[in-house]
Amino acid sequence: MMMKRILSLPLLAPFCLASIPAWAQEEVGGDAAQIVVTGLPLPLGESAYNSTEIPLDSPQTVENILRDVPGLQQFRRSDARSANPTSQGVTLRGLGGNASSRALLILDGVPQADPFGGWVAWPGYDALPLAEARIRRGGGSGADGQGAIAGTIELFSDNIGDVIELGAAYGSRNSVDADLLFGRQLGQGQLTISANYARGDGFIPIIEGQRGAVDRPAEYEQAGLALRFVAPLSEETELQANVRTYTDDRERGFAFSENHNDGTDASIRLVNRGSDWQWSALTYVQIRNFDVSFGGVSDDRNSVSRVFEQYNVPSTGLGARFEVRPPVGDAIELRIGGDWRRTEGQTKENFFFADNDTPRRSRRAGGTTATYGGFVEASLQASDALVLTGGGRVDFWSIDDGFRKEIELINPFPGAVRTDEQFTKRSGSEFTGRGGFAFDATDALTLRGAAYLGWRLPTLNELFRPFRVGNDATAANELLEPERVKGAEIGFDWASGAVTLGVTAFYNELDNAIANVTLANGPGLFPGVGFVAAGATYSQRQNLESIQSKGIEVDALFDLGDLADGLTVRAGYAYVDASVESAGAAAPIDGLRPAQVPRHNLSGAISWENTNGSGASLSARYIGQQFEDDVNQLSLADAFTIDGRMALAVNDRLLVETRVENLLDARVEAAISSNGIIERAFPRTFWIGLRARIE
Repeated sequence: MMMKRILSLPLLAPFCLASIPAWAQEEVGGDAAQIVVTGLPLPLGESAYNSTEIPLDSPQTVENILRDVPGLQQFRRSDARSANPTSQGVTLRGLGGNASSRALLILDGVPQADPFGGWVAWPGYDALPLAEARIRRGGGSGADGQGAIAGTIELFSDNIGDVIELGAAYGSRNSVDADLLFGRQLGQGQLTISANYARGDGFIPIIEGQRGAVDRPAEYEQAGLALRFVAPLSEETELQANVRTYTDDRERGFAFSENHNDGTDASIRLVNRGSDWQWSALTYVQIRNFDVSFGGVSDDRNSVSRVFEQYNVPSTGLGARFEVRPPVGDAIELRIGGDWRRTEGQTKENFFFADNDTPRRSRRAGGTTATYGGFVEASLQASDALVLTGGGRVDFWSIDDGFRKEIELINPFPGAVRTDEQFTKRSGSEFTGRGGFAFDATDALTLRGAAYLGWRLPTLNELFRPFRVGNDATAANELLEPERVKGAEIGFDWASGAVTLGVTAFYNELDNAIANVTLANGPGLFPGVGFVAAGATYSQRQNLESIQSKGIEVDALFDLGDLADGLTVRAGYAYVDASVESAGAAAPIDGLRPAQVPRHNLSGAISWENTNGSGASLSARYIGQQFEDDVNQLSLADAFTIDGRMALAVNDRLLVETRVENLLDARVEAAISSNGIIERAFPRTFWIGLRARIE
């Protein structure tokens, strides 16, 4: 498996941490309310938009910390230890419907969506020493580029100083989580090297009572390595260089369900934070590859056969971005910039298996996409109490080099070409913008409102790659059009003493929403996917007329330091009323709720942290009922989970930690097939670990 590919990482396992440790983060302030910025300062107009900051110093994975943000969800409820990596797109405000991300994820200025599929490789972030995440709900990212249909999630690296920390944690089902963190100040610069390793025997995803002879634990193994160097080039200009690599092996709990995903990223950014002119320039590269096998399981789950494999899906993303803030006056902030991104990739597949090792037919499909655009945004401090902001951007896009080719592999016609299509190049332009206000009605109360337009280009995955979930098959669609969103929000922020409260009401309309539309039932042969068994469904990615989503979001933070130093309570709630408008082949889903979108999402946590590292926390999460499918026939029950953690500092260099996930062992339903087979997310898991700080 993976260990044959990254031979050096097992050497870290006996010495590594269960997470990037909080000790190092305390050196630079460790305040949950602190706004961390690795690029240019936070824009003046940011106060007009609904945003929240959360610290990333928890022992949980980055993926599961973000799940505590109400309204933020992935396509599946399961996490990166058991989900198919291609199902892990992230979205907000009920604008779901497929597995590509509709929220724009950014790490230190670099877009993070997979260049082929638009999903997020979450295990690749657990090696990084991150300070916090900033979540901005609502589309129209302005300066950040296309893709922010539902919102923007920014991850910020931490400045850790001189430190070496290591440790390990052991958990249920022979699970291991491990990290290493090394930081060294070199002159006025900072070098950070970090690594992580995680593995586990896994659990059986299919719920008890529906399992058969083919079902077995879904094991996983993941690792990552990252290097970051930051150095001043002058009093005002800073160089930031980042390289990270990761690898991820998972199985889905039966034969022929293995998948592998790996990637390497590199970026260079120059940031000038001068007192007059301010600017930043960024360039980056993403290299990705994954392979996945699909098995068809019999109705009694006592036999399985290989039906489809994507044995090589390579992709590359290249991009650049710049921004300039010229001096235009004490009360005005002007932002001017542009960005460019190109993705290319293809899927190489075998299907129509004569037996589990001999495919009858092979398919290759893929292409390239490109976007480039520019933006202008201005913010005005109109008075001591009022901030006005607005801006627009224009983008140009193209989908090129699209192809699909199928050939026969075995007798009687080996090498015969069944399909050889070259798709016509398509291109277009998009104008988007956003604007808003923030008004300080009192010292404690800020009123805010915003409106926005945003867009997203279909991914190569949506355009060219079919896929299967169990026996159900979904075809790609090379004719998909870009998604476009328009929305508005109104709300307030109230901060007085120990209490911070934010409330926002919103409305979004997502036109040309890309969704997996059910077209027929098996058995039969269907274009783009091949054979679909009896009782299974055949779907295709299509543009719906629109998804309309409206609701309310509430965020609250209580600082109870007067009762006990370091004691805080955080709570949040999101209500989303989303529905589909559609016609034509998708008319049967008109008025229904989009797949995988719950109406209610609630989370809360109480935590106590001592400066020496000791602490305790208890968090709870509720996810409302949602539908697996677009026709709202397969229902996933609501779920309530509790997680906990306790840590004891033996001394200033050693920490003992215990934690539990899903304390009540709730059945969190992650998927349900067309024949009623239910898959669950991670069960109750106990952990115990040590953390050591060498210096």
